[in-house]
Amino acid sequence: MKVAKLFDLSGKVALITGGSRGLGLQMAEGARDTLAARPFAGTGAWLRRRHGPSHRLSSLEQHMKVAQLFDLSGKVALITGGSRGLGLQMAEALGEMGAKVVITARKAGELEEAKAHLKGMGIGALTIVNDLQNTDSIKPMVEQVLKAQGQVDILVNNAGAVWGSPAEDHPLDAWYKVINLNLTAVFLMSQVVGKLSMIPRKYGRIINLASIAGLVGTDPRMMPTIAYNASKGGIVNFTRSLAVEWAQHGITVNAIAPGVFPSKMSQGMIDKSEQIIMEMTPMKRLGTDFDLKGLAVLLASDASAYITGQTVAVDGGFVSM
Repeated sequence: MKVAKLFDLSGKVALITGGSRGLGLQMAEGARDTLAARPFAGTGAWLRRRHGPSHRLSSLEQHMKVAQLFDLSGKVALITGGSRGLGLQMAEALGEMGAKVVITARKAGELEEAKAHLKGMGIGALTIVNDLQNTDSIKPMVEQVLKAQGQVDILVNNAGAVWGSPAEDHPLDAWYKVINLNLTAVFLMSQVVGKLSMIPRKYGRIINLASIAGLVGTDPRMMPTIAYNASKGGIVNFTRSLAVEWAQHGITVNAIAPGVFPSKMSQGMIDKSEQIIMEMTPMKRLGTDFDLKGLAVLLASDASAYITGQTVAVDGGFVSM
């Protein structure tokens, strides 16, 4: 499924209460103008009431049609951990919407496979081998991206690690490994990209990968991951704090908190606890390859220009139980 299809409302009927003015009318116009839903109360009546019978869209209004808010043409998106799993899914989504994609990962072979995969979708990608555990490598890597692409408009801090162990037996070196990659590297990536590109240009979209493990504790019947949970909880408040600090620079900072998605990193937990996960997930399924894409595009685009500091769970209702 192409990402644009996720936003296609063709054939849907949209019923908007209080739709004659204000926010309700704006939402009705969005459905009518671009996404092709059929407003329940009739578009013509709204437009005549607001603009008169002969109204024609101004150039500004034409520019702000909803589909264009999601258009990433000309933007440069840097995705860490982008060679597989959720990172690759988001690279697909941003690339399909027009972004120039840069993906980093530790393993050259996986990056080459990802590049070939994206090329098969019509998406060109610059790949850079980089280990974010080596914090001294972050600034040179970002400088390499800027030399090649000129700017970074969208930063997706996706790379991460997990370690399963009861808290009382958790090795200290494993704690440092998880915190260093999941939290410290996110801070440094944001700091360097912000300082070298986003702040000077007064524009940026930062998307941090949190987790539902950063919003709730882990059921004792599942795999205990205390360092991972702590790191992802840290991402939630890091996102809030940086959003407040950098709003003055035209930079939005938001986080996605995925539920359980099949991946190399999560497979051990799924094998151990899938029945429990299903019991705790109202939608009774795991995440799919498409469930993060729409939100990633939203948070990377101008459609989210007034959204910052938020963490959105994509979890089938898990944290609502």
